[in-house]
Amino acid sequence: MTGNGKRGFGKTAVVCLLWATLLLAACGQRDDNGIMISEETGEERIVNLFSPMEKTEANTANVARSASDKTVIMAEEKLGVRVDYVTYTAEDYQDKTYDDVALDRARSNMDDIYLLNPDVIKVLGEEGRLLDLSGLTCADNLRDVVKTANIVDGKLVAIPQEVVAYGLFINKDMFDQYELELPETPEEFLECCRVFKENGIETPVGANRWWLENFVLAQAYADLYNGGNTDAEIAALNSGESKYSDYMRPGFEFLQEMIDKGYIDAQKAYVSEAIEGEGPDFLAQKTPIVMAYWGAANTDTAYGDPDFNMLVIGFPTNRGRMPVMPMTGFAIGAGAEHAEDAMKTLDVMLSDEALQVYAETNKVISPSKNVEVECIPALKPLNDRIQSNVYVLGANANMKLEQWGNTCLIVRELLSGTTVDECMAEFDRLQAETLEQ
Repeated sequence: MTGNGKRGFGKTAVVCLLWATLLLAACGQRDDNGIMISEETGEERIVNLFSPMEKTEANTANVARSASDKTVIMAEEKLGVRVDYVTYTAEDYQDKTYDDVALDRARSNMDDIYLLNPDVIKVLGEEGRLLDLSGLTCADNLRDVVKTANIVDGKLVAIPQEVVAYGLFINKDMFDQYELELPETPEEFLECCRVFKENGIETPVGANRWWLENFVLAQAYADLYNGGNTDAEIAALNSGESKYSDYMRPGFEFLQEMIDKGYIDAQKAYVSEAIEGEGPDFLAQKTPIVMAYWGAANTDTAYGDPDFNMLVIGFPTNRGRMPVMPMTGFAIGAGAEHAEDAMKTLDVMLSDEALQVYAETNKVISPSKNVEVECIPALKPLNDRIQSNVYVLGANANMKLEQWGNTCLIVRELLSGTTVDECMAEFDRLQAETLEQ
């Protein structure tokens, strides 16, 4: 999924990998632009929801879609509204991204509710195109990390149904075969890759064009988010006293070393969609390490049923294994035609009652501090770190320079042959742009 649309930061935003496994065909028809339109008709009170998820068909096994649908049905039954889905699915890496289409639709007030990725939330929030959701009853129950990530210019502009956490999916059997300990630091990770490579594993790390930024973000901000000086460090970045490139350089140099040593296939990663590119080799035990989000461990369409012992751990940093947590979220357009019903619908979908159903169905971390579910054993290493408040935010609306999308795009430049120094110069250019605004 790519696009050529201009963004506020001079780059096109990217799709979080969360949605990679959700883009499945469902009932409905596409218009000439690839937009899926619901076939349902009627005169009920309607709320239009733009999303990469379609309503589930009978016998559809995608757990994430089923979980979200349950909360939609709760809202429909309680409020007497009908939620109509409008969806877009990019067919390959040359198509417009979901994010590009979401930006266009939100700026044109085409829908009521939008399911958005963090870079788009920041852009639309700063443009004043999203309503403040802080008055919803469900907002009182949110974890602080959710509010931090989604408050733009003092307004809570988006709320997720789950806290998305990214980690490394590990074939523990292959690590045991070569007597390797799970890596904590970048150096230990590179040593594991060396052993795999020398024992005939052609590509130790399966990668796609979206997720390698997690290595960079984890290393860049491990100290910032876990060193007790977060607010001051962010303030220094926002003022220009500190440079984003100084934070980013170690992670980019780490990726460049992996490319140079053949631990990842840069050419394949550049054009591979999430899970579709590296998933088959991981499941076939040809590749011992891939990157994915929490929900992929529970989803049969991703990595929910492997034929080996799988563990999900954080990314290697000087502070040990680090989860990376960006925030997707539901938002309501400032010019929504059915704004009042949309607000009521979200308040039901994001209530503790609905989020309990969602979390139990999808076995995910809830945005509500009142909702807890037991994770599957494979996710316990990642969950232990998160529950200890050890993590890096992949998206933070308090940072003037958007992180998730920009970092991903610059990583893609590295994959295409751009040097680390040139990548750092791009961060400097983007930071200079934000300081002029």
